Amino acid sequence: MNWEKMLSERCREWEASGRDRSLCTLRQDGLYLYSGNKRYLNLSSNDYLGLSMLDYSELDLPAYYKREFGSHSFSPFPHGSPASRLMTGNCPEYDVLESELGALFPDKQALVLSCGYMANSGLLPALVQKGDMVLADRLVHASIVEGMRSLPFHRFRHNDLRHLQDLLRRTTHPERTWVVVESIYSMDGDYAPLHELAELRSTYGFRLYVDEAHSFGVCGPKGAGLCAQQGVLDAADLLVCTFGKALAGAGACVLCAPVVRQYLVNTLRPLIYSTALPPCTLQWVGMVVHEMRCRTFAPGVPNMAAQRNKLAALVQKASELTGQPAGSHIIPILIGSDKRAVEIAQTGRREGLWLTAIRPPTVPDGSARIRLSLHAELPPEYLNRAFQICNKAG
Repeated sequence: MNWEKMLSERCREWEASGRDRSLCTLRQDGLYLYSGNKRYLNLSSNDYLGLSMLDYSELDLPAYYKREFGSHSFSPFPHGSPASRLMTGNCPEYDVLESELGALFPDKQALVLSCGYMANSGLLPALVQKGDMVLADRLVHASIVEGMRSLPFHRFRHNDLRHLQDLLRRTTHPERTWVVVESIYSMDGDYAPLHELAELRSTYGFRLYVDEAHSFGVCGPKGAGLCAQQGVLDAADLLVCTFGKALAGAGACVLCAPVVRQYLVNTLRPLIYSTALPPCTLQWVGMVVHEMRCRTFAPGVPNMAAQRNKLAALVQKASELTGQPAGSHIIPILIGSDKRAVEIAQTGRREGLWLTAIRPPTVPDGSARIRLSLHAELPPEYLNRAFQICNKAG
């Protein structure tokens, strides 16, 4: 069969089943998205603190860097980077950002990469040695699954520590085992049992890898994440934090012991063989992390702690509306049918709310859903509208 014809038939199958994906050009303007001339309230953004909607977005970053970090802390040409970090792309903004992250996590060192997918897909292949084993929660992100493909691994049932313990008991060398979890799971919005994992680690001696993508900036003292909030930072051998969600930027970092960082500089292929981030991206993220640690703006600009508090109040409002215990800022509304989830998302858009249907393979078969992403600047009254649309259409 002609390969293009085969691909065309596969695309038609996806369309018929409600699993077809397409790119939609959207322009963001504060609370809203524009598709063509139509405006939608954005309920699908990972900008959890609403930073893109505040005065931060208009900040003169070179002036800020000169004031806070010195005249040699920023690059004259901020828009691109013509090489990898190990060639000539390691600009001064990397030093500023990694220093700020180190101050936020005093017992760890930071290594910044270009995105979370690169970090998660590259870390385990770089670190796992012959004779090691990887045990990963069933719902870890696709980027982590990508990194495990060439390694010996097992998946344990989601948040099922009894199953994990059974696997650890059967492992020949538990101290050479990596246990991989997300602190807040991206599609279900629930939390990993970090205290219990820390206790298991003290018993079995495994290495704990925590992806903090959806908690960094939102949870914990100064936004340092859920491990920091629950007092188990010492138990995490690797923390992955991304900048494209609560920090409204781009890029990611791994936080680890100094010797692990040095080892990764020599072995982490996504770092070694990828073009460095442009200085302008690093300037934004460095500013945000600095403001997480110590507010420097004038009194009229909301600080990061205030934004976290607003988001927490919104989560509580969602709990009151649904009658469910307060969870995280990610609220999945389970629909089941792929087609029905798409129809509900379209209903929301007709009413001016940008809802997104999440379907397999992102989630398991039969668990298609609408995923609401709350952010600190969202007017609470729109939550009720979104829930009504989903309940009525469902």
